[in-house]
Amino acid sequence: MHEEEDGSEANSCSASRIVASRSVDVAEVEGAKEQACKLCGYLNKLSGKGPLRGYKPRWFVYDPRKCYLYYFKTPQDALPLGHIEIGDASFSYDVEVEEGQFEIRTAGKEFLLKAPNRQVMHYWLQQLQQKRWEYSNTRGSGQRDSWSSPTLAYPPTGLVGKDNDAIVFEKLSDSMEKVRSDFAMETETDSGGMVGIQSARGTSAAPTNPLNFSFRNFGTELRNSMSYLRPGRGGENRRSVFYTGNSNSSTEEWELVDAPPKDFPEQKPHPDTHRHSFGSAFPFDFGRNSSRPKRPLLRDMMGSGRFGRGGETRSAENSPVECNGSKSLEMQLRLQSQQEELSSMQQEQTKLREELASQKELVRLLQQTLRTSQCDRQSVHRPPPPAPDASSSSDQTPGPAVTTKDVTQMEALLQERDGQIQSLCCHMERLALEKESLQQELKGLKIKVGEINDQLGMLMETIQAKDEVIIKLSQESSEQSCNPNDGGSPSPNKDQQELDILKDSLQGYKSQNKFLNKEILELTVLRRNAESREKALEAKYTALEAKLCQVESKYLVLLQEVKTPVCSSSEQSPAREVISRLLEDALQAESPDQQEHPIFKPNTVSEYDVFGFKTVPEEEEEEEKLVAKVRALELKSLSMTDQEVSVGVKWENYLASTMNRDLVRSPELKALIRCGVPHEHRSQVWRWCVSFHVKKFRDHLAPDYYETLLNVARDKPNPASKQIELDLLRTLPNNKHYSSPSAGGIQKLRNVLMAFSWRNPDIGYCQGLNRLAAIALLYLDQEDAFWSLIAIVEVFMPRDYYTKTLLGSQVDQRVFKDLMSEKLPRLHAHFEQYKVDFSLITFNWFLVVFVDSVVSDILFKIWDAFLFEGPKIIFRFALALFKHKEEEFLKLQDSTTIFKYLRCFTRTILDSRKLMNIAFVDMNPFPMRQIQNRRSFHLEKVRLELTELETIRQTFLRERETSQDGRSFVSDDEEDN
Repeated sequence: MHEEEDGSEANSCSASRIVASRSVDVAEVEGAKEQACKLCGYLNKLSGKGPLRGYKPRWFVYDPRKCYLYYFKTPQDALPLGHIEIGDASFSYDVEVEEGQFEIRTAGKEFLLKAPNRQVMHYWLQQLQQKRWEYSNTRGSGQRDSWSSPTLAYPPTGLVGKDNDAIVFEKLSDSMEKVRSDFAMETETDSGGMVGIQSARGTSAAPTNPLNFSFRNFGTELRNSMSYLRPGRGGENRRSVFYTGNSNSSTEEWELVDAPPKDFPEQKPHPDTHRHSFGSAFPFDFGRNSSRPKRPLLRDMMGSGRFGRGGETRSAENSPVECNGSKSLEMQLRLQSQQEELSSMQQEQTKLREELASQKELVRLLQQTLRTSQCDRQSVHRPPPPAPDASSSSDQTPGPAVTTKDVTQMEALLQERDGQIQSLCCHMERLALEKESLQQELKGLKIKVGEINDQLGMLMETIQAKDEVIIKLSQESSEQSCNPNDGGSPSPNKDQQELDILKDSLQGYKSQNKFLNKEILELTVLRRNAESREKALEAKYTALEAKLCQVESKYLVLLQEVKTPVCSSSEQSPAREVISRLLEDALQAESPDQQEHPIFKPNTVSEYDVFGFKTVPEEEEEEEKLVAKVRALELKSLSMTDQEVSVGVKWENYLASTMNRDLVRSPELKALIRCGVPHEHRSQVWRWCVSFHVKKFRDHLAPDYYETLLNVARDKPNPASKQIELDLLRTLPNNKHYSSPSAGGIQKLRNVLMAFSWRNPDIGYCQGLNRLAAIALLYLDQEDAFWSLIAIVEVFMPRDYYTKTLLGSQVDQRVFKDLMSEKLPRLHAHFEQYKVDFSLITFNWFLVVFVDSVVSDILFKIWDAFLFEGPKIIFRFALALFKHKEEEFLKLQDSTTIFKYLRCFTRTILDSRKLMNIAFVDMNPFPMRQIQNRRSFHLEKVRLELTELETIRQTFLRERETSQDGRSFVSDDEEDN
């Protein structure tokens, strides 16, 4: 299947860009290069059972998230047919078996794969060994967030990603790496274009197999077929183009046309397309494109001498199907039955035609009789001519009585004839309809018979060609057996050939020996690492058990003292001592010894959370520290629930289905993002969301647009630079990435804000942009964070949202008040009753998208949905926060107490699942059109109010200037008086 080249821009040379100093980190460039390198390609996999067992081409893709080697039917498939676990696998191959064949052994499974040649096999084996080695070294990392995802296909590029870099469990010595390099086989890095993305674009990458179908994976193949046949997916065209994989013949193109209007249950595909679409579950017609040269028949190729080695190879590949005599016999029997059915249909058609002709003749006679009867009737009713004399009238007196009787008989006869004519007309119409249906059925049978004839002809040609090849090979073998070498002494040529064969075998055994030695060495190190991990986990378990016993013993002493106090009035009571010790242990920070061993951490809460925010503030009082510690423990317990684990599994399955394609907007992705993006995949999802929203801007700008803005910002004075420098350290002081001037995020934040101020001189810099950029930099690199700021300011938010007047922000507060009165009428009435202006608190929510307003776990889940759906998410979660604590607000009966609780209530909400369920379920329906209409309505009102305020301000200034001018003429004595 042909595929248009995409993603080739990722390999473009980045050296042509003008990279400013300190603007883009070297690690980010290296991360982008690693993303471009992808281990994938075609391999033949042994599969099937019984007579259908054989090698079938499969598209293999390595996934570093789980160290899995997924295999697909084609590179365009969305769902894999299966996977191979490389992390615990062993590799081997035999020199004496077929060239390119190797084996992968996992727990209870064996996979036989075959590469096109030995060089490609060596390349795959070395790459898989290296991937397994890298994966095993990351298993000892104590800072990984998910044991199911030790390494990522798209590693985090932000500040959080650098924090969570995998720490190697056992520091490998240089001698170990030297031994591994000594045992490494010499292979070509490009492997002749048979490995990598480019191998999917070649027409001869995977030979077509007529039995490339599996009932075991029928459901997966059906969904894969629908995934790229579904209209409107990713802007792709409905029409697909198919190419044959025969390199000896001219390229032949097939176009996928629309499905036929009527599907016959026994309909078979076209014989020429049979070997390319065998086992397809869809009744599509494959029509030959007239713009391509017609493929020559097999007998023409044989006659012109084109049936050479390529034909023999193709015959050998298709021999399990096309050389089967039972199938040809079955085709003959089917053809015979179809011919008999066709002859019977032809006889029936002849009979129907004869009957139709006789009925037509009968109708013609009846019509003629009708006409004559009508003529007679007209003659009877015609008045007689007047008589010339009395004698003639006397002769015709008995005539009128006879004429009336005849008229009555004729009328009855005419009525009978009319009824017969109507019945015959209806019968003729039924016969005509039956004739048309029979003709259509006859056409369908003719088409099927023609297809079967063509297919049978091709099979007969193939069998004949193979018979000729067999006869030719038999003659050659008989000639060689009849002409042995005279004298019994081998010829020099034969000795040289045997010597070359032995040399090749020796070289093959040497390569095999090196590979197996390296495999044994790596497996030994892997086993040693696994044992070390097991010992470390046992030590960690023992330490945690000991700590639990200590806490439990102190807790029991405390309970005993509370139950039967010995000296409750004394200040030195045992209960107080136990409580003091428990509080000291609870607030105790990590010791340096624990920090040196990342896997040995008895403490469940560290000093900083996964996002870099401080969990327990140092400058707060002891009670507040204890509350912060309790909050951190509850957040950690919530993150380990079954529901969170289920969401992680769903994301893993979804991303596994996107191995061969980019992310696309879909209801499935929307539902997953609303559940929250796992920490290890957030960089990839945020990067895609930002790119999707700013694509219309980036397509019209140079690739080095961000670096150019940085150069301009350094060379020219910027009026916003002073305010930016003042706000850098005040952005997120409780985050370690921005807590000091030497922190890693300060310089990046400065670059992003300076570049944005030059792009938007009308805004320049507004307090609040620094926090938006700081949150984006935690998961994105500088350039992506810059574009995320553009997406928020220029795409999501209305105009004048971050200008000096903050016009858009004021409008949104009035829109939010309307939504509060509609969605939460009781709470809104409660605030109105006590005259509490909650917009003083919510204004900052909208301006910085809840930064420093909610706990970090909820904050980033809000940002996940915000970057995907836009500003409607802010309204949803603002209402959800009030809905979550509605009952607590209604219990407060004092404006001061309400406002005090209003300032801190968001920090008490920890259950993100409940909050998201309120936001996305309880707040429905929530149309964006309603918000836009209310924005337009309140925008005019706010503009009028601002105009009136400006008029009042100007009037006041003029009056003050006038009063000051009048007072300047008063003397000091008059002023004293």
